[in-house]
Amino acid sequence: MARSRTVFLCSSCGNEAPRWQGQCPACGEWNTLNAFHPPAASARRPAAGAAAASAPRTQGLAELATDDSQRLLTGLAEFDRVLGGGLVAGSVTLIGGEPGIGKSTLLLQSAAAMSAQVAVLYATGEESVRQVGLRAQRLGVAGAPLRLLAETSVEQVLAQSEAAGARVLVIDSIQTMATESLESAAGSVSQLREAAARLVSHAKRSGTAVVLIGHVTKEGVIAGPRVLEHMVDSVLYFESDSGSRFRVVRAVKNRFGAANEIGVFAMDEHGLKEVRNPSAIFLSRHEEPVAGSVVTVAREGTRQMLVEVQALVDASHATSPRRVAVGLDANRIAMLLAVLHRHAGVGLHGHDVFVNVVGGVRLNETASDLPVLAAALSSLQSRALPAELVCFGEVGLAGEIRPVPFGEERLREAAKHGFRRAVVPKANLPRKPIEGMAVTGVAHMAEAVAALR
Repeated sequence: MARSRTVFLCSSCGNEAPRWQGQCPACGEWNTLNAFHPPAASARRPAAGAAAASAPRTQGLAELATDDSQRLLTGLAEFDRVLGGGLVAGSVTLIGGEPGIGKSTLLLQSAAAMSAQVAVLYATGEESVRQVGLRAQRLGVAGAPLRLLAETSVEQVLAQSEAAGARVLVIDSIQTMATESLESAAGSVSQLREAAARLVSHAKRSGTAVVLIGHVTKEGVIAGPRVLEHMVDSVLYFESDSGSRFRVVRAVKNRFGAANEIGVFAMDEHGLKEVRNPSAIFLSRHEEPVAGSVVTVAREGTRQMLVEVQALVDASHATSPRRVAVGLDANRIAMLLAVLHRHAGVGLHGHDVFVNVVGGVRLNETASDLPVLAAALSSLQSRALPAELVCFGEVGLAGEIRPVPFGEERLREAAKHGFRRAVVPKANLPRKPIEGMAVTGVAHMAEAVAALR
């Protein structure tokens, strides 16, 4: 027998190296090279006659259907929103999240709903069929015509999927799957890469929509080689604040929809329930206005969402004042405080600054710059901002207030929720007045500080 070849695969960038070394030569990360035993070429290369018979046929672009009518609805509108309108035939979706956050619950609910329309196979490598059945009873979907399979062999799962004529295949989870062509243990880099490759090939060949559950590392990213995320069509992440019953599903990659789209769910004893109006849960209206709190309008994917940004500024007795951010980038907070000092004359070098986004949501866009500084000023001066005020805008290093995308849509969303005043970049002033809302445009940090008084 020919000796099996061993290469070393970087779990960060997917680069292959002929031997192990401490640092990946491609991306520079340390201790990321893992042994990988690719299957022998003879095991992957079909016979000459079979190759000729199965040669793919070229197709013209005009022959392909371009409508979205073939998308399969999952039964949860928020999940469909994240996917871009539903599952696409032949697509591969990878969903990750912390243990116990609700990945299996979400997919079992969706699989049960889809099984009323098409054949669905739910393959679990972590639980027995009976355990999945008990969860289905708790979720109230025990009567769904869903097929269950407890198996860790990729070959067996694919054989059962083809025998059942499944149009949707759910794998729980990809880390438990192993292919018989490799001798390494399930969950290893080589098994993850080869098992995922076979599932992707099956999806593209048969038109089956495949959904994979992935474990995450302590850093919060999906375990395994980074190439795993490049192989699939969509990558979704479950997010949640510790102790909160609300869950956010975010698309970080989507070939069939908007990236960074989110869906909001609430977890209860009967499973995940959709939250149709996320602004209602991320806004905690106080009985009276409080210092250090301001409302902004964030844009996540294709939706506007009102969230509350809070700041606490307190005198520091340490040599180095603390800068703590929850739901925001801490490095950007430090930069914004420097801009506030340089261009508005408000110095916080002797104060600890704590910034928090209410509800556990994370803001990645620069539209949160102005609200952060407004909340910090309010806390420093112990002066509450008006309850009907909303603001957004990007702050530049020169102290300028820069416009953000979809400014008018953000203002209309705020007006729908009863906000009557807005401080926004001058370039985001609406072309037509918004009924019931007074909008103030600012071009510099000094103007913004005056408008927020």
